[in-house]
Amino acid sequence: WAYATMGIVDKQLFSSFVPTSAKLMDSYNNQALANIAWAYAVANIDATSLFNDIFINECVEKKDGFENAAFFQLYQWHLWQTKENSNTGLQIELLDSSYNVFTSEHPTVSKLQEDVVAQLSSIGLDPQEEVLMDSGYSIDALVEVNGKKVGVEVDGPYHFIGKGTSPLGSTILKRRQVPSIDGIELVSVPYWEWNELLGKDEVKRQDYLRELLGLVEDNRNDT
Repeated sequence: WAYATMGIVDKQLFSSFVPTSAKLMDSYNNQALANIAWAYAVANIDATSLFNDIFINECVEKKDGFENAAFFQLYQWHLWQTKENSNTGLQIELLDSSYNVFTSEHPTVSKLQEDVVAQLSSIGLDPQEEVLMDSGYSIDALVEVNGKKVGVEVDGPYHFIGKGTSPLGSTILKRRQVPSIDGIELVSVPYWEWNELLGKDEVKRQDYLRELLGLVEDNRNDT
């Protein structure tokens, strides 16, 4: 779980944990079950011998003990199991609870996001903010580019390890699951790139977004 949280994915290491983790299944508490499920979803390592009927039954038996953080993780695991793969996911009662928790978060819109959205509007796009996708994920901004929907994620410091430039496991997971499940392109505006543009005029920020969204080449072709 710690490796996955930090976005460190060693497939050989995760695979080596599977037999032991499976043997200890009945000793895990609620949060441990959720942590293990989430970690393998981030790592994207199919472990059918670990996530089988025994795991699902353990979750059902402990269903009254899951807290919101665990439900959040289990929902992302369910997406990985059922949407990214063709494996068995959560039973309906747990799925409903997990989905409700996952979609009930009220995101805080940062000044960084407000500025990016304002510049998206300035280049002629009509961004929709905090759009709830079919997957259950919320997208910071959704725009239409050349007839296709594109999600724009404004990734602040807390999306990265130590407020640096390496994405956390949660960021990696969202970046993978939204395109895979919702079928849209997802682009990121990382905070350090945008911050470098803040001391410059708006045209620089607008050009950055045009290039990010592939609008620069289109405009040249039009001329």
